[in-house]
Amino acid sequence: MTIKIGILGYGNLGKGVECSINQNNDMELFGIFTRRNADDVKTLTNAKVYNISDIKNYKDDIDVLIICGGSATDLPIQTPQFAKDFNVIDSFDTHAKIPEHFENVDKAAKEGNKIAMISVGWDPGMFSLNRLYAEAVLPEGENYTFWGKGVSQGHSDAIRRIDGVLDARQYTIPVDDALNAVRSGSNPTLSTRQKHIRECFVVAKEGADKEKIENEIKTMPNYFADYDTFVHFITEEELKKDHSGIPHGGFVIRCGKTGLRKENTHIIEYSLKLDSNPEFTSSVLVAYARAAYRMNKEGMKGCKTVFDVPPSYLSIKSNEELRKELL
Repeated sequence: MTIKIGILGYGNLGKGVECSINQNNDMELFGIFTRRNADDVKTLTNAKVYNISDIKNYKDDIDVLIICGGSATDLPIQTPQFAKDFNVIDSFDTHAKIPEHFENVDKAAKEGNKIAMISVGWDPGMFSLNRLYAEAVLPEGENYTFWGKGVSQGHSDAIRRIDGVLDARQYTIPVDDALNAVRSGSNPTLSTRQKHIRECFVVAKEGADKEKIENEIKTMPNYFADYDTFVHFITEEELKKDHSGIPHGGFVIRCGKTGLRKENTHIIEYSLKLDSNPEFTSSVLVAYARAAYRMNKEGMKGCKTVFDVPPSYLSIKSNEELRKELL
């Protein structure tokens, strides 16, 4: 059975999904849906492009719709909107608002007897699973998550939506002293500000109030307000020359103790080093699209996260192959 995938939104993430589908033999791309004029969108694989206004005409043709918008303004509206008619996947990454987003999406998905998978990617997503596994194995201990150095798509998108901003890239950078303290096994207590800095490279529109833009960035809740944030205004040419890539990565570390007197220290570390943040995130989305399809075929409905998915549902391989090759 071939799983037919629809893509909603055709930015970096949508293009990454398009590429990832080509690497999964049990899937095919039905088409791409955009708010732009469909005739103006040139795709990487000559896929069919439709206007978003026509999407519900194809609800019986699409097994899973992967929603590739931004967490700031797109996904809170689009995911519950389309979960009524499609099995959907999103990469909503505003951690503080995930419970609220879950409730909104769960109601819509149950109404339509669909599966909606939210907050899929590497954090939230793969890192979330590693935090859970490590905490379950070492209940006496502390979790630490470090991101970067790399470009955050969500944070960059949030800056670009500020009035007067033409383009922007935001880098999340771990503080070395904090990372080394965690790896030492000392279980330090670290504030949000002590663990990371955020560095922003911003192209302002002609005549824009740069001081106002900088203040709006530094005070933005859930994104920058809790961090030491540095804002640099550069030209569009400098942005293209020096900041065109989208690398990222990070670490999940748990320091735990075992023994009657907690005399033994254990450190679990999971790390990622990514040449392309959106392409890796897209690959995770596509794997979870397979899981969403299978879960819905089994009669499941409602909103789910990575915590709710059996690992075998992600793989194209049979359970027999998994036991033989990977267990």
